[in-house]
Amino acid sequence: MQDRKWSRRDWLKVTAATAAGMVFAEPLRAAAPPAEAVTPELIAAAKKEGKISFYSALELNTAERLARDFEQKYPGISVRVERSGAERIFQRIAQEQGSGIHAVDVANSTDPAHYLDWKKNDWLAAYMPEDVAKHFPADQIDPDGTSATSCAWFEVIGYNTEQVKREEAPKSYADLLDPRWRGKIVKAHPSYSGAIMTATFVLTRDLGWPYLEKLSQQRVMQVQSAADPPKKILLGERAVMADGNDYNLVLAKDQGKPVEVVYPAEGAPLIIVPSGIFKSAPNPNAARLFQSYFFSAETQQMLADEFAHRSFHAGVKEKAGHVPLDKLKMLKADPAQVQAQSEEIKARYAKLFRV
Repeated sequence: MQDRKWSRRDWLKVTAATAAGMVFAEPLRAAAPPAEAVTPELIAAAKKEGKISFYSALELNTAERLARDFEQKYPGISVRVERSGAERIFQRIAQEQGSGIHAVDVANSTDPAHYLDWKKNDWLAAYMPEDVAKHFPADQIDPDGTSATSCAWFEVIGYNTEQVKREEAPKSYADLLDPRWRGKIVKAHPSYSGAIMTATFVLTRDLGWPYLEKLSQQRVMQVQSAADPPKKILLGERAVMADGNDYNLVLAKDQGKPVEVVYPAEGAPLIIVPSGIFKSAPNPNAARLFQSYFFSAETQQMLADEFAHRSFHAGVKEKAGHVPLDKLKMLKADPAQVQAQSEEIKARYAKLFRV
């Protein structure tokens, strides 16, 4: 961040995280495990286990759809979805692992920095689904094969078209500081949402804390989840959102609802959602089968078509009318830096917005 004063402790923390292996960074620094196809033997072993625990920070309807489709594809294997916010999932897994409770098979999180901790603790198993090896770019795969980007989206600006005229709508983060939007903006909180933590890190890095200081003077409605701002503008409780998941607005607009997505002129924070298998998974074969299913072209296309999520699978096509990835200016975050600065971001943000 622009005005941060680094202590020796901070540098040591970042160095330790980097040494553990940065998520999706430096893809050539280690050899990935060989690609593994779904075989009759794997399916038989998974069905013998008969179940899987899926810890997910995806929205509940998305996580449950993944579970339902998997159960239909592989009858005899049930999926228990444990859905919560990314930070709560992280805390739960830490508590379980610390207590010797091995309950999680597969986990995904909207905060890639979590994988730094899990990898450093040697909790993640190396597994390379065939689709990942063949169709995903190297920068979306952990170099040791312990995780990969299962889906992604952007944190964006949005507005209610019944309250805001298109020609007057904000087109950039800078536009949100216009006095006309005072008392009309809604925004999510980085202490609750891993996605908003990443987005806040990006904004403080690229625009500086003075920008957020000015935004905090706009009498902003503060909510928790990154899914909450789109709901507030859809209900008309606020005219504009300063951040929130783009897919919520894309889906609402597809349904004819009065909302519009704005990909800011400065660029939009990219939120990647890694998925990984735990070494202590009680159902390791079912976990590998689920991970392969998750990254298959069929499942990735379903996530794009029905939930407006972004996929890095080369075979997936954007739905007609949805802005393709290569047309957007992506603001990417280094998970190691997010991890190192997260506590300061939470504290400073809470003080600025008085929440």
